[in-house]
Amino acid sequence: MLDLVLLRSFVAVADSGSFTRASLTLSLSQPTISQHVRKLEAACGRTLIDRDTRAVRLTDDGDALLGFARTILAAHDQAVGYFRGSAMRGRLRFGTADDLALTQLPQVLRDFRQSNPQITVELTVGQSGALVRRLEAHQLDLVYVKQESGEPTGRLVRRDRMVWVAHKGFGMPATGPVPLIAYPNPSFTRIRAIEALESAGLTWRVTCTVREVNGALAAVRAGLGIAVFPATLVPADLAVLSFSLDLPQLGEVDFNLLAREGAPPDPIAALSAAIIQRSG
Repeated sequence: MLDLVLLRSFVAVADSGSFTRASLTLSLSQPTISQHVRKLEAACGRTLIDRDTRAVRLTDDGDALLGFARTILAAHDQAVGYFRGSAMRGRLRFGTADDLALTQLPQVLRDFRQSNPQITVELTVGQSGALVRRLEAHQLDLVYVKQESGEPTGRLVRRDRMVWVAHKGFGMPATGPVPLIAYPNPSFTRIRAIEALESAGLTWRVTCTVREVNGALAAVRAGLGIAVFPATLVPADLAVLSFSLDLPQLGEVDFNLLAREGAPPDPIAALSAAIIQRSG
């Protein structure tokens, strides 16, 4: 049987390329790390590290063991996390606006699942308005959605600025209506865009209707028009249009968490805290 302590020391040496750096990583003395590697070599009956060079270099057997060691340690850590994790059980029906899934939310959900292995998460991705209606119909327990800034419902995660977005090579037409990429009604960003354009006395035309964020991004990248996004969710390959183009300002948007009345409080509190910590 391969000792987990010895395997951790071996992996640390392989990853850092140095017995000294491995000792610092694991808060052990360098002689202890060396002793661990020698014991592991004895247990395997193979030479794992070539000591004829100045730098640490794994032998062929060392390379083979490194893959096994990573798998063994990962499985061990996963098992420990499972049994040391939260005792909370049950089902949590969670909905998120599709563009908010572009944030750190996937990592939050992975961490939550690892810390709470006995909670089954049912994930629904859609538009904010539809998710709120499903919450009100008791079809979801918790939703993470975009809402009008300052709306007195839910728990504020953070506030963002809404911006006009286009392909970097896109040229606004000198005359004629503003070409708009938008979700179908009722859509928060569609309503905000149209109200802003009409308040500024600008005409508009929906040149592409999309139903999810990947469709909106594809349409913008294809140069089919301009769209509205929260500023922090604009991909690096797209451009935020400046106000020098006479486009109206769009104001702010809130990213809110809303919970269903009577939903399981502990799982909701745990997932809400994780989202706020990572996204706030």
